[in-house]
Amino acid sequence: MSRRIFLTMGLALASACLPLPAAPGARAAEGVATLLNVSYDPTRELYRDVDARFAAAWKASTGQTLSVRTSNGGSGAQARSVLDGLQADVVTLGIASDVDALAARGLLARDWATRLPNHSVPYTSTIVFLVRAGNPKRIADWPDLVRDGVQVITPNPKTSSGGRWSYIAAYLWALHRPGADEARAEAYLAALYRHVPILDSGARGSTNTFVQRGEGDVLLAWEDEALLAAHDLGQGQFDVVYPSTSVVAEPVVAVVDSVARGRGSQAPAEAYLRYLYTPDGQEIIARHHYRAIDPAVAARHAAEFPAVKTYDVESLGGWGVVQPKQFGPGGVFDTISAPGR
Repeated sequence: MSRRIFLTMGLALASACLPLPAAPGARAAEGVATLLNVSYDPTRELYRDVDARFAAAWKASTGQTLSVRTSNGGSGAQARSVLDGLQADVVTLGIASDVDALAARGLLARDWATRLPNHSVPYTSTIVFLVRAGNPKRIADWPDLVRDGVQVITPNPKTSSGGRWSYIAAYLWALHRPGADEARAEAYLAALYRHVPILDSGARGSTNTFVQRGEGDVLLAWEDEALLAAHDLGQGQFDVVYPSTSVVAEPVVAVVDSVARGRGSQAPAEAYLRYLYTPDGQEIIARHHYRAIDPAVAARHAAEFPAVKTYDVESLGGWGVVQPKQFGPGGVFDTISAPGR
């Protein structure tokens, strides 16, 4: 079972206009405050709306003008930027292991995931296939990705959380085939990546490669990114295909304590992340094609999200096991993507 805990959102955050508790003394705050949210690639449109809505709510609650800026890139690359000194008040990254890397360096507490509901996962997603309209290559499930003549676009799992979730979705499918074991699942991955001509550093880069540059026959994509491409970027030009199984993808959020304390931004940073769990925040999340964890919001948007059989990373031992084994130096991905494989 996934570690997700479905919440009743009757938290003490009641106001629809401003569903966040004011920090002690926050009403006295004046002037202009700033927040930097360092996020993963496909959240540009989501946080553009969240940032504006939250800033207005913060102003109404505290009287303080708040400027929120979001930086986007591959999740792993974004985490490395924070490790290298990028002053992120909060991180909203695509995978827990990237925040764990920050915690290992003392930028925030190792128990960061316990600080917010649902283990600091405000929404979920999954991995789907985006194909060209009419699905000319008849791509329906994971075995079709390794057929002759099929080119697959997916981001680099070394730098992109979308790349890692796609890799794990493929691996979990292969691992659950009749008679499968780790060796056979890894052999499938090796075959799959021989069909990948381009490894972009982030999920949005791979979307642009597939959608704008016309490369490849199928894009392994976050569900939200695939729905954005099919509904908004190229209406009528693409179809979304749900494979027989996928993975529960769990993006995570956290305050970077070492930065927020130093900049005096702890109160708005914490409120910003709590806002994502409110009914208002969950509605914004659902409108941007992410799976809300608020049951009432999820029910209102259920028609957009087909049921899909999913496995989770916990079944592989969690990211503490998966990250070094699959993506660390000399790990499985390095082995299967080595020249000549």
